[in-house]
Amino acid sequence: MITALTAIAAIGIYLVASGMQVVGLYRREPAPRPLLLALTGAAAIAHAFAVSGLLITPEGLNLGLFRVATLVALASVLLILALAISRPLENMLVVVMPLALLTLLGALLFDSAFEPIPAPDPGFAAHVILAILAYAVLAMAVGQALVTGWQERQLRQRRAAAVLGNMPPLQTMERVLFELLWVGLVLLTLAMGTGFYFLDNLFEQRVVHHTVLSMSSWMVFAVLLWGRYRLGWRGRTAIRWTLAGFVLLMLAYFGSKLVIEVILGA
Repeated sequence: MITALTAIAAIGIYLVASGMQVVGLYRREPAPRPLLLALTGAAAIAHAFAVSGLLITPEGLNLGLFRVATLVALASVLLILALAISRPLENMLVVVMPLALLTLLGALLFDSAFEPIPAPDPGFAAHVILAILAYAVLAMAVGQALVTGWQERQLRQRRAAAVLGNMPPLQTMERVLFELLWVGLVLLTLAMGTGFYFLDNLFEQRVVHHTVLSMSSWMVFAVLLWGRYRLGWRGRTAIRWTLAGFVLLMLAYFGSKLVIEVILGA
C-alpha cells in the first residue's frame, strides 16, 4: 500500500513539474528554476520510496523489466538534480521526467516472469549498480542531445525565442553532452568488465544478445568520442551517434528482458 501511494504521489508531482516545463516552452517563458527543481526533488523522494518497495520484496531482490526501468529513470532524475547545481542540465528534465513517470506507472501496473534473487552476490550487485549508473548517465546524454538538437534547429531557423535567451550557449550545451558521454562510457566499461568477470556461461545464462548489443553500443560511443576529438564531430552528427548508441544499449538490456520475461514468460 505504501509503495502504491508513494508511486502515485511521485507520478502526480512529475505531471505537475512536466506540465510547467511544457507550458513554459510553449509560451517561451521557462518555468522558474527553483520551483522546478524543488518539485522534481519532491517527486524523486517519493519515487525512491516506491522503487525500494518494488525492488526489495519478501522473496528477494526483484530485477524485473519494469522495476529496473523505473530504477534507471530515478537514477537519471537524481543525477540531473545533483549536477544541475554546477551544470545547465535542468532543461533535460523535460525529457527525463515523462520517462520516469511512464516507467513508474509501468512498474505498478505490469509485472514480468523474473524470479527474485534471494541473496544477491556482492560482485553481481556491483555489476548491477555500475550498469544502472551507466544507463542513467547515458540516458542523460540522450536528453542533453535532444535539447541541444532542438536549440540548434531554433538557431538555424533564426527563431529568437525567449526560452533560447535563458538557455546556455550552444557550445556549452555540446560540451556538457560530451562530458556526460565520457562519464557514461567509463561506467559502461566498468559494468561490462564486471559482467564478464561474473559470467560463467554466455549461452546458458541467455545473455549472448545482451553481450553483443552492449559491446556494439560501447563501440558506437567510443567512435563518437574519437570522432569528436580527432575529427571535430558535433551538431547533428554527434546527436545521431548518441541516439544510435543508446538505442543499442536499451535493446541490449531491456529488449532482452522484454523477450525473455514478458513475451516468452521465462
